[in-house]
Amino acid sequence: MPSPVSSAAHTAALAELDLPQHTPLVAAIRDGLVESVHYGSAIALAADGSVAATAGNPVAPFYPRSALKPLQAVAMVRADLELPADLLALAAASHSGAAAHRDGALRILELHGLTPADLENSTDLPYGTAEREDWLRNGGTATQITQNCSGKHAAMAATCVINGWPVQGYLDPSHPLQQLVARTVTDLAGEEPASVSTDGCGTPLSALTLGGMARAFGRIAQAAADDDGSPEAAVGLAMQQHPQMVAGEGRDVTELMRLLPGAVAKDGFEGVQLVGLADGSAVAVKISDGGDRARMPAAVRLLEALGVDTEPLAGIATAPVLGGGHQVGWLQAIDFLNNLSTPDDDEAL
Repeated sequence: MPSPVSSAAHTAALAELDLPQHTPLVAAIRDGLVESVHYGSAIALAADGSVAATAGNPVAPFYPRSALKPLQAVAMVRADLELPADLLALAAASHSGAAAHRDGALRILELHGLTPADLENSTDLPYGTAEREDWLRNGGTATQITQNCSGKHAAMAATCVINGWPVQGYLDPSHPLQQLVARTVTDLAGEEPASVSTDGCGTPLSALTLGGMARAFGRIAQAAADDDGSPEAAVGLAMQQHPQMVAGEGRDVTELMRLLPGAVAKDGFEGVQLVGLADGSAVAVKISDGGDRARMPAAVRLLEALGVDTEPLAGIATAPVLGGGHQVGWLQAIDFLNNLSTPDDDEAL
């Protein structure tokens, strides 16, 4: 246990932090009673880039976590990475660890004369529940290939080979690859990162605003719709054509891209959800407590602010609350659209 002195120091440090002013977005309802509430912030950008709607504090910097992967993939394509569409989708993925995902990461490595020993990501079991149980049943252990970011890391190592950059140390923020990624993230988001940290897999991680991330996803989705030959289009089209590689079977991000043609969607750890649409509009959600179950219901509700027909998304916009194995309630987005505002000055976003 921490000493009283260190506890007091931690409390004082926390008091100095600028806590985001989040608002209720999603509630778990059990037999008519609100049992739990997930707070968060959100933004919807219109096709012209203007702010269509906001909730909470969308200008507070946050870590997009794995929602950055499509932006990182754009950077790699800008650096002449060429992959079949299914493997490029895997480069932007937080995959479930199915055989197709594991084999895909190995294919990226083999195409560029690399092996799993060249990867610098952390080790983990497959992310998907069924995939993890199957892996363990067959005697599998935590590896870098089964870790959900292995497609991205294989692509990063491959990009180094293509450009003659050192493969060893490719995660160092001073490495040419990460310098290119940083410039690309700033370009796509239209803003400088508020800070830089390290993601769970070891990759440099930029803190951005929800508006900046929405701008980036809107650009990627619109480029895919225009099929303009840009790196943004290549990544967006790959994700749309192979949504099962971006996440996996039974995952809501994969399902959303199947149900909403023209969408580019990616989740991120700690309750992050991004969706870009073909006309360049986009939504971004951050759940304040990191609750994974709340990000998609909030995102689907926010899509309504952009006039999207969300009826096809009904199955991923909620989840049952169970009692004794039977449904006694549901997870539901609060009607926060009524509380959304359109700022007079969009520059801060």
